[in-house]
Amino acid sequence: MTISWISTSPAEQWVAKSIDQPLSAMRGPALTTGTTILENFKGFGGCFNELGWKALQLVDDNARQTILADLFSKDACAFNYCRLPIGANDYSEIWYSHNETAGDFAMADFSIERDHRYLIPFIEAAREMRGEELTLFASPWSPPTWMKFPQAYNYGTLVWQPEYRKAYADYFVRFVQAYSAVGIPIDAIHVQNEPNSDQKFPSCIWTGAKMRDFIRDDLGPAFSAAGLKTEIWAGTIERGDFNAWAGTIFSDAEAAAYITGAGFQWAGKHAVQRTRQAFPNLPIIQTENECGDGTNTWDHAHHVFDLIQHYVSNGTEAYVYWNMVLEPQGESTWGWQQNAMITIDPENLAVIYNPEFYVMKHFSAFVRPGAKVLATVGPMAANALAFRNLDGTTIFVIQNPSDAPRNVPLSFGEEAATFPLPARSINTIRF
Repeated sequence: MTISWISTSPAEQWVAKSIDQPLSAMRGPALTTGTTILENFKGFGGCFNELGWKALQLVDDNARQTILADLFSKDACAFNYCRLPIGANDYSEIWYSHNETAGDFAMADFSIERDHRYLIPFIEAAREMRGEELTLFASPWSPPTWMKFPQAYNYGTLVWQPEYRKAYADYFVRFVQAYSAVGIPIDAIHVQNEPNSDQKFPSCIWTGAKMRDFIRDDLGPAFSAAGLKTEIWAGTIERGDFNAWAGTIFSDAEAAAYITGAGFQWAGKHAVQRTRQAFPNLPIIQTENECGDGTNTWDHAHHVFDLIQHYVSNGTEAYVYWNMVLEPQGESTWGWQQNAMITIDPENLAVIYNPEFYVMKHFSAFVRPGAKVLATVGPMAANALAFRNLDGTTIFVIQNPSDAPRNVPLSFGEEAATFPLPARSINTIRF
């Protein structure tokens, strides 16, 4: 049996470790695999944001291609399940929508022209490395301002009159068609980013009941009439109130008939377990990594591991990071700072791979689309995830959050070995 072991800690990044003992029959309790949690894991990815592509323009083409390869190539992070905004989000350079012509219910002035400046080149660069294997889902942070009350890019609600709802459904249809026309298929849309959060950046307030009704009465019929294959998802839900959101939306059979799955982020993680219990066959994904404060610490890297462990062990089918690339401190157009996997310093053009890059790579570089998610049993089970790829390889990803090294016995079949995990480390072990 062949075993490979990669470890990352504050002292060493992405180091191949060796096992100091031969494999032997299992003695005593060991970390091992249990029942199958999920039959088909879709993958890992990040979000294509304007400020990310802008940061990538700081370096020359060779350096940029190296960064993109580290994120998307099969020999590195191999990201394959990614997100993009419909119009401006908080990491856009400015506010914009795809149609700011007031009263244009026919969508005559709809345009994705601005996306050719940042988002489309970013996506096309990733597609050069991932091709047909890159799955894309999109969501708006706000409708066009003239569709809202009050008419502002932040806060507000969709004007709840039939002609506005119909026009907004058509706005989604036009977006999917426009991207298709430039050769970029949109695999799924989520109705609204964080629909229960009033933000100073682009945002819009919904309730679970209104999202249900919009999908059932407007968006679903519009996609059906247009013959779109793009999926509709209930997302991206950022609240833990199951009854107000997933329970309300998916209990309506007419609405649920149009919906493929549910997307959760931030406090929405508290509703994942109940959603899985209530709707065991419903596809669920995590839609946005919790972003930190721009300091890119190892503490937050371990928090990201905890998030992945929570979502995946509760049956989510994909995990999506937020900003893949930013300048240091990661300040948004609206004045707040967030972490990124990679930062590029505009003063000296230094490219820095932050701790969360390695956390994501410990999963995405080894776990392939279509893998089974296996329960972990035994010591350290709550700090581990296990996957079985279609090629038969079994992957354990284990963190040691302690300030001291820890020996972890790990078994696979009839074989076992003890792995001395470094302090504060993330480890991938492949059988």
